[in-house]
Amino acid sequence: MRWKSTDDRYGAVAIAIHWTTAVAIVGILASGFQAADAMEAADRLVLLRIHATLGISVVLLTLMRIGWWWLGDAKPADAAGTPRWQARAAHIVHGLLYVIILGMGASGIGMLALSGAGATLFAGATTPLPDFTTYLPRTPHGLGSRLLIALLAFHTAAALYHHFVMRDGLLGRMGLGR
Repeated sequence: MRWKSTDDRYGAVAIAIHWTTAVAIVGILASGFQAADAMEAADRLVLLRIHATLGISVVLLTLMRIGWWWLGDAKPADAAGTPRWQARAAHIVHGLLYVIILGMGASGIGMLALSGAGATLFAGATTPLPDFTTYLPRTPHGLGSRLLIALLAFHTAAALYHHFVMRDGLLGRMGLGR
């Protein structure tokens, strides 16, 4: 497999960033919702450490992916035979995914900065975790998580539609199948 994308396939770098980010986002969502529901402070602390670490990683991966396309690679052309409206919808969903990911990263960092929880999560401070709901970035962070789930569901459904209904090899472009 080539490092860079071609007209009809993503390259190894784009594929690696995509799938690493996808797995990390599942971990972020799971750990975030579990932390919100955790009754024990020790469990919440562990889950939030995982959540914040994965969150920072996803922001960095997303910035790397954007930078890779701007500086070193180009996205493949739209899949052959894709109606214009579907291609446009795909571009909008991908753009929204980047905006939501970066916005969630910013709101998460904002919560850490405003609450002082970064010291507890990463520097070993023994102060209790704050009630994050009292900080302004918590609202967009929570709304963003739901919007991210909806966009990911739409993105996944569209990919599966292309693979199983249209049988156009779209998943092969991203390293799955042909």
